[in-house]
Amino acid sequence: MTEKDFIPSKPIDLFEEGKVAYKSPSNIALVKYWGKREGQVPANPSISFTLSACATTTKINFKRLDSPNPEFSFEFFFEGNPKPSFIPKIETFFKRIEAYVPFLKDYHFIIESSNSFPHSSGIASSASGMSALALCLVEIERILQPGMDDGFFCKKASFLARLGSGSACRSIEGPLVSWGIHDEIPNSTNLYGVSYDFEVHPVFKNYHDTILLVDKGQKQVSSTVGHDLVKGHPFAEQRFQQAHRNLSSLKPILKSGNLEEFIKIVESEALTLHAIMMTGDPYFVLMKPNTLEIINKIWAFREASGTHVCFTLDAGANVHVLYPEKEKKEVYQFIVNELVAYCENQQYICDRIGLGATRLKV
Repeated sequence: MTEKDFIPSKPIDLFEEGKVAYKSPSNIALVKYWGKREGQVPANPSISFTLSACATTTKINFKRLDSPNPEFSFEFFFEGNPKPSFIPKIETFFKRIEAYVPFLKDYHFIIESSNSFPHSSGIASSASGMSALALCLVEIERILQPGMDDGFFCKKASFLARLGSGSACRSIEGPLVSWGIHDEIPNSTNLYGVSYDFEVHPVFKNYHDTILLVDKGQKQVSSTVGHDLVKGHPFAEQRFQQAHRNLSSLKPILKSGNLEEFIKIVESEALTLHAIMMTGDPYFVLMKPNTLEIINKIWAFREASGTHVCFTLDAGANVHVLYPEKEKKEVYQFIVNELVAYCENQQYICDRIGLGATRLKV
């Protein structure tokens, strides 16, 4: 498919008003996307676990304007309160998607959003937030122009979500979603996330992710700025090649259930992500001392217990602790006894692998 396939091919019949709602989860990348090209195109392919508990619920009430507005007409509320700081981000998103959602200036939208995880908890909400918003808009299109099949619906929602936040394109479906062209994934594309349709061992179908909130403050470097800094990085091309190799290596691992090899790739990917940040120009460090304490504790516990607990990191200080269902009791006790003390206000979130977004009744 190309971008043109997402432009409606026939006129859309406009309704006077309506409302839609979606709940969309966050995701955690196993092979990381870091670095992008013009048009929110990833510099390398990635694959992620879709989460379940960490999600954004978005409801849109839409009412037709007397005449098309030269500007976008909308209000935005977060947790029931106006959120002016988010208005520019939505305007930028609307400008990017206007060609694909031609009714945007025909309606006034009241957008109400909330997160299942605490605001400013240190969990990136752009993936869940932008995917929930994109899903609502495509649902409105499906109401205005019936007949859209579910496959195209998911592709278009992922395509639009990508234009708001790259990783958001991986939150539409689950439990594993890849994004970016890769030679060994036939349906892979840079335009949207695709459900990972290869054989997956049962051990990976109920994986746990306990998120340790090491630092809930605002990151010193935003993800957008961080992606831009990869341009001209001395190790960028080697990193992009590494991501391709790791995704290739992960395919037989996901099939066989080889947890030892899974751990090697996932932890290496997390550390490489931060190594790229620490060796750029300018360079920056997003890990905190407690991040490293937790990592060392995990390594020591894994060796002593023989369990398969491991970590991954996003572009921040928080630690995602990954472990299989069969080791849940032992690993969770370790987390509570030894790791929670390193979290800000001892806060953490228990999550697990999920199946993607859901439409809500309104």
